[in-house]
Amino acid sequence: MDAATADGNRVDTGRFRDMEAIVAEHETALLRYATRILHNPIAAQDVVQNVFLKLFHAWRKGTHPSDRLKAWLYRVTHNEAVDHIRNEERRRGLHARQAEENPAACPDGRRCADPYAEKRELVLEHLRRLAPREQQVVLLRLEEGLSYREISVITGRSEGNVGNILHHAVRKLSASLKQAGALAAAGVSH
Repeated sequence: MDAATADGNRVDTGRFRDMEAIVAEHETALLRYATRILHNPIAAQDVVQNVFLKLFHAWRKGTHPSDRLKAWLYRVTHNEAVDHIRNEERRRGLHARQAEENPAACPDGRRCADPYAEKRELVLEHLRRLAPREQQVVLLRLEEGLSYREISVITGRSEGNVGNILHHAVRKLSASLKQAGALAAAGVSH
């Protein structure tokens, strides 16, 4: 049923109900996924908002959610996050230079940080060293708990290829973390 707005335009209330249901069902998982890619929950909110805006603009009267919707949402979220990263690369360089010029330190001159935060950051740093397709598969499988089949639909890769990418990515991540641990134990900074 359509309703009239104050300016006289017609609004498809069924379309809004469908969109509200889709947002309610998928928003939390998409935010979590985008946050893992971007390492920034605020940027992830912007990305997911853009995803839902794209869905809203693409939604046609009489359209109903299908089984492919979840895959589409994840794929568009991934693409939006990658676009966001590309757009932020220049700004990151500026921030990195500024941080190098003005390092934060505790009053005694040592670096201040929560030891668990350092470990999380170390894992994320090593995850970022993986190829983008490896990062995507690792995050979808380990963080989102999606099946190989779901990841296959989202990424457009075969289930076997997803398994292969995941296997090699986890091995690379593990080896990288072990090497970093060995270097740290030896007192070598990398």
